[in-house]
Amino acid sequence: MGKTSLVRRCVLDMFSDEYIKTFGTKVSKKVIDLGEVELTLMIWDVLGQKASTLHEAYYKGAYGALLVCDLTREETVRSLERWRDDLFQVIGEKPLVLVANKSDLERVVKEDVLAEVAGSFGVDFTITSAKSGDGVDEAFLELGRKIMEESD
Repeated sequence: MGKTSLVRRCVLDMFSDEYIKTFGTKVSKKVIDLGEVELTLMIWDVLGQKASTLHEAYYKGAYGALLVCDLTREETVRSLERWRDDLFQVIGEKPLVLVANKSDLERVVKEDVLAEVAGSFGVDFTITSAKSGDGVDEAFLELGRKIMEESD
């Protein structure tokens, strides 16, 4: 899906074609400028395997999340509802941004499918490419804005 590549692009402005498997979780820090406030994001890159008891520990204390799917693999879109439900079971309903990654590759997932899923979740979706950087900062900024709106 490219979660680790998205985080790497956002935090370090880097991309590598090498596959990076996440074991457990990796925490990164990113300060984003929301105009009137600078928000420090502590980004937890959680392994993408089926939900486990480890996920519960990683989810606790989260103020929001990016739900990431891969535009080249339909099954990743179908799993978004399970990921959202697992997350909400631990932290309650929090701000979400649906992120469809790998826009630089040939797309299998159509925008109308993304719009339907996002609509059923009551959220927006953003199309990104960790490789080119397109949409990556916008996705994290959108999540930051939503988190700040909820905390008002």
